[in-house]
Amino acid sequence: MLGYIVTAAVAYLLGSIPTGYLVARAKGIDIRTVGSGNIGATNAFRILGKGPGILVLLVDALKGWLAVWIGSHVIANYFSGIPPDHLGISAGVTAILGHNYTCWLHFKGGKGIATTAGVLLGLMPLALGIILGLWIILFLTTRYVSVGSILAAFALPFAAWFTRHDIGLTAVGGAMGALAIYKHRVNIKRLMNGTENRIEFKKKETAP
Repeated sequence: MLGYIVTAAVAYLLGSIPTGYLVARAKGIDIRTVGSGNIGATNAFRILGKGPGILVLLVDALKGWLAVWIGSHVIANYFSGIPPDHLGISAGVTAILGHNYTCWLHFKGGKGIATTAGVLLGLMPLALGIILGLWIILFLTTRYVSVGSILAAFALPFAAWFTRHDIGLTAVGGAMGALAIYKHRVNIKRLMNGTENRIEFKKKETAP
Protein backbone atom coordinates (compact mmCIF):
# COMPACT_ATOMS: atom_id res chain seq x y z
CA MET A 1 0.00 0.00 0.00
CA LEU A 2 2.83 2.40 0.85
CA GLY A 3 4.28 1.95 -2.64
CA TYR A 4 1.02 3.02 -4.25
CA ILE A 5 0.69 6.01 -1.89
CA VAL A 6 4.21 7.23 -2.67
CA THR A 7 3.62 6.74 -6.40
CA ALA A 8 0.32 8.59 -6.32
CA ALA A 9 1.79 11.51 -4.36
CA VAL A 10 4.81 11.93 -6.66
CA ALA A 11 2.77 11.52 -9.84
CA TYR A 12 0.03 13.90 -8.69
CA LEU A 13 2.51 16.65 -7.85
CA LEU A 14 4.28 16.17 -11.17
CA GLY A 15 1.03 16.22 -13.12
CA SER A 16 -0.27 19.21 -11.19
CA ILE A 17 2.39 21.58 -12.55
CA PRO A 18 0.19 24.12 -14.40
CA THR A 19 2.39 24.53 -17.48
CA GLY A 20 0.02 26.69 -19.52
CA TYR A 21 -0.67 28.98 -16.60
CA LEU A 22 3.04 29.44 -15.85
CA VAL A 23 4.02 30.07 -19.48
CA ALA A 24 1.23 32.63 -19.85
CA ARG A 25 2.13 34.29 -16.54
CA ALA A 26 5.69 34.72 -17.80
CA LYS A 27 4.16 36.85 -20.56
CA GLY A 28 2.00 38.80 -18.12
CA ILE A 29 -1.23 36.98 -19.02
CA ASP A 30 -3.61 35.03 -16.80
CA ILE A 31 -4.67 32.39 -19.31
CA ARG A 32 -7.69 31.52 -17.17
CA THR A 33 -9.29 34.85 -18.09
CA VAL A 34 -8.83 34.78 -21.87
CA GLY A 35 -9.96 32.54 -24.71
CA SER A 36 -11.64 29.40 -23.41
CA GLY A 37 -10.16 29.99 -19.95
CA ASN A 38 -8.45 26.58 -20.09
CA ILE A 39 -4.79 26.23 -19.12
CA GLY A 40 -4.11 23.53 -21.72
CA ALA A 41 -2.18 23.57 -24.98
CA THR A 42 -5.12 24.44 -27.26
CA ASN A 43 -5.86 27.69 -25.46
CA ALA A 44 -2.13 28.39 -25.19
CA PHE A 45 -1.82 28.07 -28.97
CA ARG A 46 -4.77 30.38 -29.47
CA ILE A 47 -3.71 33.05 -26.96
CA LEU A 48 0.08 32.84 -26.77
CA GLY A 49 1.01 31.68 -30.26
CA LYS A 50 2.65 28.68 -31.88
CA GLY A 51 5.94 28.62 -29.93
CA PRO A 52 4.49 28.82 -26.41
CA GLY A 53 1.67 26.49 -27.45
CA ILE A 54 4.12 23.82 -28.57
CA LEU A 55 6.07 24.26 -25.33
CA VAL A 56 2.93 23.75 -23.23
CA LEU A 57 1.93 20.72 -25.31
CA LEU A 58 5.34 19.03 -24.98
CA VAL A 59 5.77 19.74 -21.27
CA ASP A 60 2.24 18.55 -20.44
CA ALA A 61 2.89 15.34 -22.39
CA LEU A 62 6.27 14.95 -20.69
CA LYS A 63 4.58 15.11 -17.28
CA GLY A 64 2.53 12.04 -18.14
CA TRP A 65 5.41 10.03 -19.61
CA LEU A 66 7.78 10.95 -16.78
CA ALA A 67 5.23 9.96 -14.14
CA VAL A 68 4.90 6.49 -15.69
CA TRP A 69 8.67 6.13 -15.95
CA ILE A 70 9.28 7.18 -12.33
CA GLY A 71 6.57 4.84 -11.08
CA SER A 72 7.66 1.79 -13.04
CA HIS A 73 11.44 2.29 -12.94
CA VAL A 74 12.34 4.34 -9.87
CA ILE A 75 9.72 3.77 -7.20
CA ALA A 76 9.35 0.12 -8.26
CA ASN A 77 12.99 -0.43 -7.24
CA TYR A 78 12.12 0.45 -3.64
CA PHE A 79 8.95 -1.65 -3.53
CA SER A 80 9.99 -4.86 -5.25
CA GLY A 81 6.85 -6.68 -4.14
CA ILE A 82 4.67 -4.60 -6.48
CA PRO A 83 4.72 -5.26 -10.25
CA PRO A 84 6.35 -2.26 -11.98
CA ASP A 85 3.50 -2.10 -14.51
CA HIS A 86 1.01 -1.58 -11.69
CA LEU A 87 2.97 1.34 -10.31
CA GLY A 88 3.34 2.76 -13.82
CA ILE A 89 -0.41 2.61 -14.37
CA SER A 90 -1.11 4.16 -10.96
CA ALA A 91 1.37 6.94 -11.67
CA GLY A 92 -0.09 7.64 -15.10
CA VAL A 93 -3.68 7.89 -13.90
CA THR A 94 -2.71 10.07 -10.94
CA ALA A 95 -0.64 12.39 -13.13
CA ILE A 96 -3.68 12.98 -15.36
CA LEU A 97 -5.78 13.75 -12.29
CA GLY A 98 -3.06 16.14 -11.13
CA HIS A 99 -3.19 17.99 -14.43
CA ASN A 100 -6.99 18.09 -14.54
CA TYR A 101 -7.41 19.06 -10.90
CA THR A 102 -4.23 20.90 -9.93
CA CYS A 103 -3.92 21.88 -6.31
CA TRP A 104 -2.04 25.04 -7.33
CA LEU A 105 -5.10 26.54 -9.06
CA HIS A 106 -7.88 25.60 -6.63
CA PHE A 107 -8.18 22.15 -8.27
CA LYS A 108 -9.12 23.61 -11.64
CA GLY A 109 -6.82 22.48 -14.45
CA GLY A 110 -6.81 21.40 -18.07
CA LYS A 111 -8.58 18.66 -19.98
CA GLY A 112 -5.64 16.26 -19.80
CA ILE A 113 -5.30 15.35 -23.48
CA ALA A 114 -1.57 16.04 -23.79
CA THR A 115 -0.83 14.47 -20.40
CA THR A 116 -2.89 11.42 -21.35
CA ALA A 117 -0.86 11.13 -24.56
CA GLY A 118 2.33 11.15 -22.50
CA VAL A 119 0.95 8.46 -20.20
CA LEU A 120 -0.01 6.32 -23.18
CA LEU A 121 3.46 6.75 -24.64
CA GLY A 122 4.80 5.17 -21.47
CA LEU A 123 2.16 2.46 -21.08
CA MET A 124 0.95 1.48 -24.56
CA PRO A 125 2.59 3.43 -27.38
CA LEU A 126 0.88 1.46 -30.17
CA ALA A 127 -2.54 2.45 -28.83
CA LEU A 128 -1.33 6.05 -28.72
CA GLY A 129 -0.32 5.79 -32.37
CA ILE A 130 -3.81 4.62 -33.34
CA ILE A 131 -5.74 7.32 -31.51
CA LEU A 132 -3.24 10.01 -32.53
CA GLY A 133 -3.81 9.07 -36.17
CA LEU A 134 -7.56 9.19 -35.58
CA TRP A 135 -7.25 12.60 -33.90
CA ILE A 136 -5.27 14.01 -36.82
CA ILE A 137 -7.81 12.76 -39.37
CA LEU A 138 -10.77 14.15 -37.41
CA PHE A 139 -9.07 17.47 -36.72
CA LEU A 140 -8.09 18.01 -40.34
CA THR A 141 -11.58 16.99 -41.49
CA THR A 142 -13.62 19.05 -39.02
CA ARG A 143 -11.08 21.68 -37.86
CA TYR A 144 -12.40 21.17 -34.33
CA VAL A 145 -9.73 20.20 -31.78
CA SER A 146 -12.48 19.07 -29.42
CA VAL A 147 -14.07 16.68 -31.93
CA GLY A 148 -10.74 14.96 -32.50
CA SER A 149 -10.08 14.76 -28.76
CA ILE A 150 -13.53 13.47 -27.82
CA LEU A 151 -13.70 10.75 -30.47
CA ALA A 152 -10.08 9.73 -29.90
CA ALA A 153 -10.89 9.40 -26.18
CA PHE A 154 -13.91 7.24 -27.04
CA ALA A 155 -11.71 5.01 -29.21
CA LEU A 156 -8.97 4.64 -26.57
CA PRO A 157 -10.20 1.46 -24.82
CA PHE A 158 -10.73 -0.23 -28.20
CA ALA A 159 -7.20 0.72 -29.28
CA ALA A 160 -5.88 -0.57 -25.95
CA TRP A 161 -7.56 -3.93 -26.41
CA PHE A 162 -6.54 -4.21 -30.06
CA THR A 163 -2.88 -3.58 -29.30
CA ARG A 164 -2.43 -5.26 -25.90
CA HIS A 165 -5.34 -7.70 -25.35
CA ASP A 166 -5.11 -6.91 -21.64
CA ILE A 167 -8.34 -6.42 -19.69
CA GLY A 168 -6.67 -4.26 -17.06
CA LEU A 169 -5.09 -1.86 -19.55
CA THR A 170 -8.33 -1.76 -21.53
CA ALA A 171 -10.22 -0.77 -18.37
CA VAL A 172 -7.61 1.89 -17.61
CA GLY A 173 -7.89 3.17 -21.18
CA GLY A 174 -11.66 3.32 -20.78
CA ALA A 175 -11.32 5.31 -17.55
CA MET A 176 -8.88 7.73 -19.18
CA GLY A 177 -11.17 8.15 -22.16
CA ALA A 178 -14.24 8.69 -19.99
CA LEU A 179 -12.44 11.35 -17.94
CA ALA A 180 -11.30 13.14 -21.09
CA ILE A 181 -14.84 13.16 -22.49
CA TYR A 182 -16.20 14.42 -19.17
CA LYS A 183 -13.67 17.27 -19.17
CA HIS A 184 -14.95 18.22 -22.65
CA ARG A 185 -18.59 18.50 -21.54
CA VAL A 186 -18.62 22.27 -22.16
CA ASN A 187 -17.18 21.71 -25.63
CA ILE A 188 -19.89 19.14 -26.32
CA LYS A 189 -22.56 21.70 -25.42
CA ARG A 190 -20.94 24.27 -27.71
CA LEU A 191 -20.75 21.74 -30.53
CA MET A 192 -24.45 21.01 -30.12
CA ASN A 193 -25.21 24.75 -30.11
CA GLY A 194 -22.95 25.44 -33.08
CA THR A 195 -20.77 27.86 -31.09
CA GLU A 196 -17.58 25.80 -30.74
CA ASN A 197 -14.38 27.49 -31.94
CA ARG A 198 -13.07 26.09 -35.22
CA ILE A 199 -9.40 26.27 -36.17
CA GLU A 200 -8.89 28.18 -39.40
CA PHE A 201 -5.92 27.40 -41.60
CA LYS A 202 -5.05 30.84 -42.91
CA LYS A 203 -3.21 31.08 -46.20
CA LYS A 204 -0.49 33.64 -46.54
CA GLU A 205 -1.42 36.44 -48.89
CA THR A 206 0.90 36.82 -51.85
CA ALA A 207 1.96 40.23 -53.03
CA PRO A 208 0.52 41.28 -56.42
